[in-house]
Amino acid sequence: MASIKDVAAQAGVSVATVSRVLNSHPSVSAEARTRVLAAVDALGYRPNAVARSLRTAQTRTLGLVISDVLNPYFTELARFVEEEARALGYSVIIGNADERPELQDHHIRTLIDRRIDGLLVSPADGGSPLMREVSLSGTPMVFVDRWIPGIDVPVVRADGTGAVKDLVAHLHELGHRRLAIIAGPAATTTGNERVEAFREALRELGLALPDAYIGQGDFQAASGRRATEGFLALPEPPEVVFAADNLMALGALDAIRARGLRVPDDIALAAFDDIPWFVHTDPPITTVAQPTAELARAAVRALADLIEGRTPQSVTLPARLVVRRSCGQDATDQRSTR
Repeated sequence: MASIKDVAAQAGVSVATVSRVLNSHPSVSAEARTRVLAAVDALGYRPNAVARSLRTAQTRTLGLVISDVLNPYFTELARFVEEEARALGYSVIIGNADERPELQDHHIRTLIDRRIDGLLVSPADGGSPLMREVSLSGTPMVFVDRWIPGIDVPVVRADGTGAVKDLVAHLHELGHRRLAIIAGPAATTTGNERVEAFREALRELGLALPDAYIGQGDFQAASGRRATEGFLALPEPPEVVFAADNLMALGALDAIRARGLRVPDDIALAAFDDIPWFVHTDPPITTVAQPTAELARAAVRALADLIEGRTPQSVTLPARLVVRRSCGQDATDQRSTR
């Protein structure tokens, strides 16, 4: 492996000149810069990022701790985070919390030990003392998708309130009156927010949300199946099941099919969080879609601003309703579809 001395010898310059070129110092002549960069390419030299960080106090590395890597929404979010970070000159180390606060904290400790420049976190719950310690320590941190009230860091998230209201209005138009929801964990901001948005949208149309029509889930498919089995066992089952994330929607679909029922003929189904293969289910599933790519890019830019000493603002982007065929609408209805 080539060293900085090899590059200097090949380019006919001093080691100090090579160092200045690699650190974009303006004092190097254009001719010397060209020779050094040609030698770097010819020798395949790669500066040691850790060694450089000892001088610059930066590793050009970001940490991303996501709630569940098996959830397609977070997988897509991670992809766009990595893409935007790379465009800004950062690498990304990803930790999967698997919806477990203790595993989340393990990843955060590990990332800080590795001297990452900043953290992007989608909190697994709102009670982590470590998260508060990190925010007070001065480590640049941004919450993405979820957040913890009382911790003063920028938050980049989607607001699903309007899209959930649009969904409930759409279901009402189709004649549905008995609407149930599979909620996410009460310890998460998104879990609470989606239930309250659904409840308020129903209230505005004069509809109630009975306790029996609220199934407690944990953003995992198995909980969606259990909640739906409970709904279907009621003396008066709901006409619609709205799952507060995509994995719980898949669990709900499993439970419906296990009963020999059909969507939407026997019961309608909708989900929060769109995923590419929802268009390929039979029938395609109506969803509330978050702007995943835009959220990821905004979160990385906010974190980069923090690292560079600026003060970014929190960002809230609107989710939108995507109408497909799982709620009983005519397949030729093109309103808000894709």
